[in-house]
Amino acid sequence: MSTIRVTVAGASGRMGRTLIRALAEAEDMKLAFALERPGQASLGEDAGVLAGLQPNGIRLSDDALAALAASDAVLDFTTPAASVAVSELAAQARIVHVIGTTGFAEDDLTRLKASARHAVIVKSGNMSLGVNLLAALVRQAAKALPDFDVEIVEMHHRMKVDAPSGTALLLGEAAAAGRDVSLREHAVRGRDGQTGARPDGAIGFAALRGGTVVGDHSVTLAGPFERIELTHRAEDRMIFARGALQAARWGQGKKPGLYAMTDVLGLSS
Repeated sequence: MSTIRVTVAGASGRMGRTLIRALAEAEDMKLAFALERPGQASLGEDAGVLAGLQPNGIRLSDDALAALAASDAVLDFTTPAASVAVSELAAQARIVHVIGTTGFAEDDLTRLKASARHAVIVKSGNMSLGVNLLAALVRQAAKALPDFDVEIVEMHHRMKVDAPSGTALLLGEAAAAGRDVSLREHAVRGRDGQTGARPDGAIGFAALRGGTVVGDHSVTLAGPFERIELTHRAEDRMIFARGALQAARWGQGKKPGLYAMTDVLGLSS
């Protein structure tokens, strides 16, 4: 099999640099382009040096059209607006678009679905194997214990801009799916003051921010006189990067569509 040519979007960010390091370890993949937004201060810098590696001769560029035209996949942990724009270029280029971005609005999701008519898009609030296994367990537990209260607590570093996290929402969707209900209709995202008793069937969220925490997620199912607690703690962003690389591999040769990491890992059924 030929080497998979990969573009990293948001190459100077935390995840962008981690993805570049992961690609340097992958024998079947290579970094083809390192993308940043126009006007970003790091444009023109060596992507390898930015990632803490030896120089690799690939300079950060803002020419997304040229990058995707010369790539087999694009790895994208950026912003909703940037990811939507990249998805439309990926659709033109007919390449695999792996999206780890979170915080999408409904209009953004509509545009991603339109792009997925022509591109293989793998989108997930979390790319790690452990979190996706956790989601499968949450779905089973919520189904088996329909009267237990579900609460999801997440903590991330102080610079994270969206809440609840994409992973927390992924876990909430898993709980809702286990009970065959709509998360939108059952989610409770904040409590303050005299809130009254907890509504039956609510799926609660709490978001903590501080320090340099990569990502902690706990799902509690609380019943009469007993609790089940399911927890995942991310200790290094490399777990997300390796998952993204696996998604890019999996997507090669697949039919266009909007997929999730559960498809990549065979956990969809």
